Amino acid sequence: MRLLHTMIRVGDLERSIHFYTEQLGMKLLRKNDFPGGSFTLAFVGYGDESRDTVIELTHNWDTDHYELGNGFGHIAIGVDDIYATCERLREAAVPIVREPGPMKHGTTVIAFVEDPDGYRIELIGRG
Repeated sequence: MRLLHTMIRVGDLERSIHFYTEQLGMKLLRKNDFPGGSFTLAFVGYGDESRDTVIELTHNWDTDHYELGNGFGHIAIGVDDIYATCERLREAAVPIVREPGPMKHGTTVIAFVEDPDGYRIELIGRG
């Protein structure tokens, strides 16, 4: 067994694809419209779905906004240089909701940013 993907619902699919591909460097792996169900699925990730876990962006055509609820935590991404990554994202107007620094009660350097729908993305320094 292995983890295949995490699904999040997004209000503006093109805006979300832009964020995950242009700001976080993922690739759009596939995108399919389902007219009978009035939704589109787009899969983004850093590698092929046959090997890597990806994110499924679900856009329901009749919904342009979702309430974030309190059960979902975040998506985590490892980065080589967390400070340079945050600076690049800041310059692209990506909200940095926790500046890079050691995690509370630990030494791992983390930061948090938000995607266009308000989902939190944890950046974990690996370099």
